[in-house]
Amino acid sequence: MSYFNVSVKKPVLLGAIAVLLLMVIAGCSGSNNKAASNKDAQESASPATATQSPQAAEPAVGGTFVYGRPASVTSLDLHNQITSNNAFAIDKVFESLVAFDSKGEIVDWLAKSHSISQDGLTYTFELRDGLKFSNGTDVTAEDAVFSLERHLKVGGPLAISAKVEAIKAQDNKTLVITLKEPYTPFISELSNFSNGILPNNFGGVSEEEFFKKPIGTGPFVVETWDTAGDLTFTKNKFYWQEGKPYIDKLIYKLIEDDSQAINQLKAGEVNAIESLALQNANEIKDGTDTKVITNGSWVTEQLFFNTLDEHFSDVHVRRALALVLDREGLTKALTFGYAQTANSLLPTTIPYNSNDTIKALNFNVEAAKEELAKSAFPNGFTTKLLVASGNSTRAQEAQIIQAAGQTIGIKIEIESIELATFRERFFAYDFAAMLNSGQADSPEANSIIAFQTDPEGFSKSYWTHYTNDEVTKLLYEGQKTADGDARAQIYTKLLQTLADEVPYIPLYYPDVLKGIRSSVDGLVVLPNGSARFEDVRISQ
Repeated sequence: MSYFNVSVKKPVLLGAIAVLLLMVIAGCSGSNNKAASNKDAQESASPATATQSPQAAEPAVGGTFVYGRPASVTSLDLHNQITSNNAFAIDKVFESLVAFDSKGEIVDWLAKSHSISQDGLTYTFELRDGLKFSNGTDVTAEDAVFSLERHLKVGGPLAISAKVEAIKAQDNKTLVITLKEPYTPFISELSNFSNGILPNNFGGVSEEEFFKKPIGTGPFVVETWDTAGDLTFTKNKFYWQEGKPYIDKLIYKLIEDDSQAINQLKAGEVNAIESLALQNANEIKDGTDTKVITNGSWVTEQLFFNTLDEHFSDVHVRRALALVLDREGLTKALTFGYAQTANSLLPTTIPYNSNDTIKALNFNVEAAKEELAKSAFPNGFTTKLLVASGNSTRAQEAQIIQAAGQTIGIKIEIESIELATFRERFFAYDFAAMLNSGQADSPEANSIIAFQTDPEGFSKSYWTHYTNDEVTKLLYEGQKTADGDARAQIYTKLLQTLADEVPYIPLYYPDVLKGIRSSVDGLVVLPNGSARFEDVRISQ
């Protein structure tokens, strides 16, 4: 999630099961989960599909890659984390049986193949030959059993939602997962970072000790780690992709202010920055020594309302603010062509987004006044908008929202606070309204819908506490309905209800942007905002 970006999350009737199975099996070759509108800005990271250029055949090796990031890594426990600062470090150490590539297609990863039974209940994974953990020990199916069972036991913010009957090692290389009932998003959810594989029984050490310096199959190993500062990885010499990673070290350098990040990129003090503010994109793209890599994202920038708040529990107040906010104008003013105005919760890179058909509450000041007149606060009120500091785009969004509210008598005071406190506040429901983004962890509609609509889920409808029994019913129907027209109708109905009741206002779908030095090749940007570094090469 922003991850909160949420690194996110989760979410069929019997008559549709046959269709479900056909579609899921098709997903084995990647067709079902294609994020069709992702940009063709880079080669796929899939070892099965990546095109090898002559340069890649004899890559330059060595060097240190410094990556500027706005937040430090505070935990590497893959089953207890959700924020991008941790998720995008965890995915460098741990890898899952299946993964997604830069276009959002599911590909086999630690598994060299997988199959799904005709009844949709049995998933069989065959591990790659020669897989080893970063300490040199072999990876076996028992390690996968331990990992996934620990995830089931812990639960965590990205819990396995499928009803699992059993997880068993058929032999050293074969893992069999049996479900109690079909669950459409399952194969996609297994690609989440939270389903990475770790050694059986933590390799013989305690949990606490293990996650201080974890052992995984990923391309990098933790060397040094300051939970309030930088993290340095070294290459995993036992990595299964032969010859990779090409760089020796990867440093996550903490740079909390985006202006400082830009300056350090220009000066060559970092090789790339993770969060490139949209207003700086063209400046970096046109720089002498810098460039921008883009991709379609699984992110939706949103204005969230705490529905427990006295003002925002009133649907007419929420609708009034939605009507007085010129989302299209805001998008054009702040995103410089690197985003699309959002009508739906789901990004256009995720199937079933319905962005072109949902009837959103568009800019109409008179209608906004009429809507507020129906509320318990017809003469307006004063409220607060919570914003994390250090993000210049969000600061401008807040000012635009503040000005819009003022036109109908809603006085909005902006609370700009540092990121860690911001997270503590909204985790505790200590806000009236806030700016944040929702993000899918996998190319599945359920991923983001469940996280933002399930009042009983981990995030309680993304900390808005929004509750609508009909929406909850549709949520669970979507999880059990096979991909196809029936599932599309369910999500369209659900998304229209959200557009009418606006527990959050989708603002825009931003592209993923990475600012990078021109001397760097091979950085693969993923639609969840993370990046793969195993192909990175740095020119001298």
